[in-house]
Amino acid sequence: MTADKKPSNWQQSIDGQWHGCPSLFEHDGTWVGDNRVKRASEYHDGRTTFWMETMFDATGPLMDRFEIGARMEFGVIDSDQDRIYTGPDFYGSGKPYGLLVDSYYYSPGWNVQLRTVNHVVPELAMQVYSSQLFEGDTLVGVFNGLYVVTQDYDSNPDTQQYVEDFLAREKVEAKRPFNLPVKYEGVFRGEFEVYDDQQNFIGTNTVTVHHRPINLLHSEQTIEISGVINRKWTALRTRNGGGHQFHGPDLHGNGKSYGRYLYSVRHVLGEAVKLWSRETVVDADYTTVCAWQFIESQRLRYTTFGVLRWEPGEHILSAHYID
Repeated sequence: MTADKKPSNWQQSIDGQWHGCPSLFEHDGTWVGDNRVKRASEYHDGRTTFWMETMFDATGPLMDRFEIGARMEFGVIDSDQDRIYTGPDFYGSGKPYGLLVDSYYYSPGWNVQLRTVNHVVPELAMQVYSSQLFEGDTLVGVFNGLYVVTQDYDSNPDTQQYVEDFLAREKVEAKRPFNLPVKYEGVFRGEFEVYDDQQNFIGTNTVTVHHRPINLLHSEQTIEISGVINRKWTALRTRNGGGHQFHGPDLHGNGKSYGRYLYSVRHVLGEAVKLWSRETVVDADYTTVCAWQFIESQRLRYTTFGVLRWEPGEHILSAHYID
């Protein structure tokens, strides 16, 4: 990269120091601790360097595995097409779609392959982060959590206090389980940006999810999408601990939650189409930050993302009485 080349749009969107306390989960969803992180992707004189300082507070073998006791750094070949990670701490690449980047890379120090999805959400003043951790294609753990960005952390006591307050809340909130409203029917509603498989922004989708609980573990949901993509699906949804299933008639599949994050794959009946999703409940009002990918004939067709806000309706699972 030459010194007169400008940083990519993604690089510009993540300018500053990011602070978070992502949780660490075993492959089965068991929460085992968290990791205080300060990180930045810095562009100077035509070169991009990503650095990360970590402080794990966890139990079990994952603590020994991931706390390597050194600041992590790696070079980045930066572009709007691909961000290529050149080591020594990470090797691989990430693909930007507007304010979301989807990355696959390898950490020799941790001996894991990572699938990391980072989504900057300006309207919520946060970045929604997750990494699924693999040995080959076997899941061995998950990191996930929210981050906030600062421009003057090292010099401003007020900013430092803001970060400390945020991290204290995250240590409590990050391990809460993923749950949808269990007693109220209502609607999740939002607008998603849509990118094609060449990373071009091609418009927006209006997304509406009609949610109606049947009992404390079962609900019926109808997803309506209009805009670039026009679809309507209904499915019976069940939850058993951190396990989720979708029983049709239109969507069949399952998901697994790690704290307040749910990762799912749903297959469309009678079509070579599936929906991969990462959905994150970020507050007590069930505000849900979503990343959805539409895969057709085993090839990625669309990457979409946005925020769904909950509009509660009738309280349909109220107290029962027998006279």
